Amino acid sequence: MTHTPTRRTVLLSTGAAALSLGCGGGGGDGDASAASPGRELASTSDIPVGGGKIFADQKVVVTQPEQGEFKAFSAVCTHQNCLVSDVRDGSIDCACHGSRFSITDGAVERGPATEPLPEERIAVDGNSVRLA
Repeated sequence: MTHTPTRRTVLLSTGAAALSLGCGGGGGDGDASAASPGRELASTSDIPVGGGKIFADQKVVVTQPEQGEFKAFSAVCTHQNCLVSDVRDGSIDCACHGSRFSITDGAVERGPATEPLPEERIAVDGNSVRLA
């Protein structure tokens, strides 16, 4: 006897597949939400000195603490996994609960977060800032 899938069976099975592909959090090689190595994030001129820029899709924040010095950190707050919302006045800010992190090393400047933002690897090649 052959089984002919119903519309409901097709929708349920394709929906589950889409959900499993779209959900991040594993951090493994198959994590679709992870940043892609070698991908250009920005031009160096896009990253202000003493500030930075958040790349929400890649979950990365790139800062330029001093002229020509570029740093990158996870844009996921270590308090409750919100994406950070702003980079200003020398800090990376999370609007969810008010945590602030240093643009220089990702260290906690104000809680409730207790852990620093993890450093991400970037490469600056000419005027291009790329994920490493």
